[in-house]
Amino acid sequence: MDPVARPTRQRPTDAELEILKVLWERGPSTVRDVHEMLEARATGYTTVLKLMQIMARKGLVVRDEDQRAHIYRAAEARDQTQRRLVNDLVDRAFDGSPGELVLHALGARRASAADLAEIRRLLDTYEEKKR
Repeated sequence: MDPVARPTRQRPTDAELEILKVLWERGPSTVRDVHEMLEARATGYTTVLKLMQIMARKGLVVRDEDQRAHIYRAAEARDQTQRRLVNDLVDRAFDGSPGELVLHALGARRASAADLAEIRRLLDTYEEKKR
């Protein structure tokens, strides 16, 4: 492996993804801030702290230790993480076929008229870029 190559980020667990959603929404936050946002899910403070420490080791969050209360931020933007997760799903479950993913997604859940219009718009944009 190339020593300069950046290591691939691990996939976040469901609990880690919930924490990332808070960080994407709020921006850089302390463990206490994240815990307060997750409190409705009956998640204990020490559980959130431990998860965020693990996430820092996995490269999912970055910890700023300059202040007394450590500040955490997501290592990637939401769209980058979503793109990486979708690419992984397409590769693992659909043999690299984005079309199969879309067909299964549309077959699994009823899409609203707005969702379908957005899909059509995205397909049109994709086709225009290919030309």
